Order: sequence, then structure tokens, then C-alpha cells
Amino acid sequence: MANAPVIFWLRRDFRLGDHPGLTEAAATGRPVIPVFILDEVVETHGAAPKWRLGLVVEHFTEQLEKIGSRLIIRQGKALEVLRDLIKETGAEAVYWTRAYDPDAVARDKDVKSALKDDGLEAESHPGHVLFEPWTVETKSGGFYKVYTPMWKAVRDRDIAECLPAITELQPPDTWPDSEDLADLKMGDAMRRGADIVKKHVSVGESAAVGRLGSFIANGIESYKDKRDLPSGNGTSRLSENLTYGEISARRCWHAGWRAVQEGKRGAETFLKELVWREFAYHLVYHTPEIVSENWNGDWDGFPWKDDRKDALRWKQGRTGIEMVDAAMREMYVTGTMHNRSRMIVASYLTKHMMTHWKVGKAWFEDCLIDWDPASNALGWQWVAGCGPDAAPYFRVFNPETQGDKFDSDGDYRNRFIAEGRSQPAQDALDYFEAIPESWGLSPEDDYPSPVVGLREGREAALDAYSGFKDDD
Repeated sequence: MANAPVIFWLRRDFRLGDHPGLTEAAATGRPVIPVFILDEVVETHGAAPKWRLGLVVEHFTEQLEKIGSRLIIRQGKALEVLRDLIKETGAEAVYWTRAYDPDAVARDKDVKSALKDDGLEAESHPGHVLFEPWTVETKSGGFYKVYTPMWKAVRDRDIAECLPAITELQPPDTWPDSEDLADLKMGDAMRRGADIVKKHVSVGESAAVGRLGSFIANGIESYKDKRDLPSGNGTSRLSENLTYGEISARRCWHAGWRAVQEGKRGAETFLKELVWREFAYHLVYHTPEIVSENWNGDWDGFPWKDDRKDALRWKQGRTGIEMVDAAMREMYVTGTMHNRSRMIVASYLTKHMMTHWKVGKAWFEDCLIDWDPASNALGWQWVAGCGPDAAPYFRVFNPETQGDKFDSDGDYRNRFIAEGRSQPAQDALDYFEAIPESWGLSPEDDYPSPVVGLREGREAALDAYSGFKDDD
């Protein structure tokens, strides 16, 4: 049927500009039915990511309505929902943007195979990363296990220009029914924390493009110098928007290259960070075990602790180490955490506290609005020492030294820690409004003593590492 609709299944690509898959669907000249499914993969998402996803679904619904289209919302197993929609609409094709983490890949393979067996078009399209993972190879034909050679390999690659924004999608003669987004209860697990974090989110394509433009105009020049300072505005803050595809990595890449050509000093460092994200997806595609197991199997016998009582102190931001606690509290208040701070808290948990990286990874999955399955897995294994291109285990971040170097005036710690301050900052007080009431914490509490002393923890970690290596 020449006029049979195309279903476009949205997952992490909520934008109209530079959207290859949606552009292809529109180019068919057939009616396009955009669909979001709270499916078996999305249901596994943690509290903050699922809540933040709900915000962009709501926002994108409004964006589609402005161009005369709609977003159909459904809940259930992806294949079952898509088959139901096909029956209801007479659609003969389903398009989507590729994902690369193992849960999504398994779902998508099943969907594509089943739909093709049904005699339908089932097409996946690029758009979430700069380079499809299978297109980047070493000289010997394998995948990259170290970041720097990959950066050198892709730095000068030609990347197609961004596609123009979609301004019209042909509607079907009759729209299928849609569920009410509120009935999906995507934000329920956030509880009272949603009211605090919502003050800090920046939702949608327009906000993302504005954020990029402001960074290129005002921040990229000093990015190399200021990106490690957690108290300032030295980063692009685009991780939140890239996570949900509110802006394409390609748009960010081209903006960065224009800044390089204009001689802005921090521009190449920004491009390197985009390629670090690519490296994470490259690895999660080629070695999907990175999301759940030690990437380096030699670490399988390392004596990490499981999720014990002292790990709760880390989760609460009450380790007694101010740089660690400020970072954890930043996450509860803003939904994100500065990248330097992520390394500090991960090192303290996995090295000073000798707690398994999986404990921290799972907690970030629940608490970060910019949670990304590939970057989160790579980041935790990199710091823990068991991952690709890893920081050596003997490199134990000292939070006090890190504070002296990157938060010398104490602004970051003062912003997020209330205890012991005569006039706590609003964000420090907001932490107590965002956290679970069951924790029973108050800004009037005494600041805790360290759960593990810095020298004590470092020596214990290095002793464990030495013993572990001697046993190999």
C-alpha cells in the first residue's frame, strides 16, 4: 500500500533537527506515526533516568503538535505493542534509531526479526553516536581497547553535515489511541526529590541547542582550564541532553570544529570528550559484558566488598570526606554530578572503602538524570582499575588533595554541605528535602567522622592489590 503509515519508534532521540531516522520516515511521503513505548527495557531504568525521560516525552509531545503531528504513548513489551499498532493503523514499516547497550540490542534484534518475518519493513537508523561502532577499526581490523589511538583514528574523519529540522510529518487518516503519560507513573520512584531536581533540569531540543550555543560563545575558550573545577560553569552540561537525544552528537561535533578553526583554545579538548563518549559506545557494542562484569577478567577474584552498611554512608553523602559528600549531594540536588567529582567518589568507594564498582554503578543508574549505560559502565570500571584503558589501581584519588587543587576556595563543598555552616547555602539545605525521609537526616546534625580514613584506606587498598597480584 503506497499510503500505508510508517511507525517511528522513539527511544533516545527526542528532537526534530538532525534526526536521520525521522527524516527518512518523512521522506517516504507516507503518513508517519511517532510512538513512545514504556517497554521492557525502559521499565528497568532507575528512578531519576525514568523520571527525566518522562519529562522529555511530555515536552516532545508538544513539539510534535506544533508541526501538526502527535506522539502516541503505549506501555508493554515492545514487539507486542508494535504489532498491536500495526493492526490498528495498517502500518507496513517501523523505523527507529539504533541503540548499542546489550539490553536494547537484544530487544531490537528480536523486534526486527519478528517484524520482518511478518512481512513488514523494519529499519534501524544511525543518530545516537558519531560513528557506528563497527566502522571504527584498528589497523589490524579489531576494535579499539585504548582511547588515545581511537581518538587519533577518528579525529580527522569527515562527518556529514547536520540534517535540516523536520517541519512537517504527514498525519495518518486516523490516529490510534494513546495512553495518558501521567498514567505511566514514570516519576513515581523519584518521590519528593523530583521537586528539588526539577529546578536544575534543562529539557528539550531548544534548551539543548541554546546550551550548546552559550558554551561555544562563552565557555569553550577556557574549557581546557576550567573543566575540572566543580564549583564553576566550566563544562558544556550537555550530557543530560545527549542522553535523551535532545541534541545530536553530530551537531556538537561540528560546533566544536568550528571553534577549533576559530582558534578557541579549549575546542579540541571538547571534541576529545565527545570521542570519549564514542569510545564508551564502541566498547559496549564490542564487549557488552562491560555493563555487568569486570572487563578485565583477571579482576574476578579481587576482594571487593558487596553492598554493606558502610556503603550506605557513601550513598547518603555522609562519608565524612567533604569532597566525596559534596559530590554525592550534588547528585541528589541537581540530578547530575561534575565529572571530576564522579572520579573522586568512585575512587573513594572502590579503593578506600574497597566496595565493588557494581554497587556504585547501580546507584548512579538510579540517581543520575544524565545516566548513560555505556559511559556509566566505562567510567566505573576505568576508575576501579578493571576496565579498558583503566586508571591503575595504585592511582588512588586523595579527596583532600583533589579539593585543594580543584576547589581551593571551598565553594563547591560549601554549596552542598550544610552541617557545621552557620548560614548553609540553599543547595545544601535542598539536599535534606530531596533525600528519602527514612534516612532521618537534618542540617542540624553533626558532620560525621570519616567512614574510612584517607591514609588508612589507601594503604589497605594497595595492600589488597599487592596481595591480589601476588596470587595471580
